Parts: sequence; C-alpha cells; structure tokens
Amino acid sequence: MTLRMAVLPLSTAAALTIGACSSLQRIGNAVSRAQVVMYNVGGSPIGTGDIWQDKNGLVHVDVATIALPAGTHGIHFHQVGKCEGGTTAFSTAGGHYNPMGMEHGLNNPKGPHAGDNPNIDVPASGVGTISFTTNRVTLTPGPTTLLDADGSSLVIHANADDQITNPAGNSGARIACGVVRALP
Repeated sequence: MTLRMAVLPLSTAAALTIGACSSLQRIGNAVSRAQVVMYNVGGSPIGTGDIWQDKNGLVHVDVATIALPAGTHGIHFHQVGKCEGGTTAFSTAGGHYNPMGMEHGLNNPKGPHAGDNPNIDVPASGVGTISFTTNRVTLTPGPTTLLDADGSSLVIHANADDQITNPAGNSGARIACGVVRALP
C-alpha cells in the first residue's frame, strides 16, 4: 500500500495536465471503476476522486484537490454507502468495512480491516491530493467488494489513526465522507 500527499500550486497546471493523461490511461485499463465526491460535515463538496481496480486486483484511490484541516487524518472505507448525519456526523456510513472479521489497524497482528488505509497528511494550506492503493478490497464481485448491496463509503477522520487500536485507531470524529459509486 502506498500513499502520496502533495500541495497543488496553480503554477503546476502543465504538470497536472500531463499527470491527468497518465491517470486517465491507467483508469482506462481498469477492470472496474467508481467515483467518490467527498463532503464535509456542513454538506459542502470538498473533493472528488476516482477509484479503479486494475487487472491484477489492486484497487487505486486518487482524490484530487481535497480541502481538509491541516494535519494527519485517518481515512477508511466504511461498510455502508450513505453519508448522512444520524446520531453523529456520517454515522450512517456504519463501521469500517470489515467483511473478513479482522482487528483494526495496518500494524495489528490480527488485522487489518479491509477498509483500513494509511493516514493522510494535509499540508498547512489545507489543500492537497490523496493517492493510495490497496489489495484488501475490490470493485468486482466477491467477498471484499465495495460495491455490495448497501454500497460503501470513504470516510476521513479528524485525527491520525494509530493503526492498531479497535475499532477505529483513535482517529476521532468523522469530518468528511463520500459514497463510492460504480461507473459503467
């Protein structure tokens, strides 16, 4: 699993165009694709992303230009494709996606959940990009598909995930959420 975080100054427009072409080529070779629009707790859109599965089963997640508080945040796939309030912000997304019944955390010897991902580091500007890959979920049919009957969501938390403590790595409140939506 890899993670990259970068600030995107306006002076890099040419580099973004070249990078977008490369990303589009990789997405074009996908066996399955999805998109996510991320929203903050106020209901405002704060970023969009592409999710795709390559022919080797690796799932790629690229969230472009997302606005978040500066700092380190946990990011997880959650078990339900619903990003509404409920009792707390985005509680309708359910718990971490965990179809195999594992413990929480990338560093947990009894884990991780299928939905566990590396932390993201947001620069002082509060705007960046997120890219990572995972082989613990799929977009194709099977026991770890994100596109099951009730869908799934991508949730960002207020704090860093300690990558070991159940149920969510002490990552705090949910501050952003987006439903994973399949593309044709």
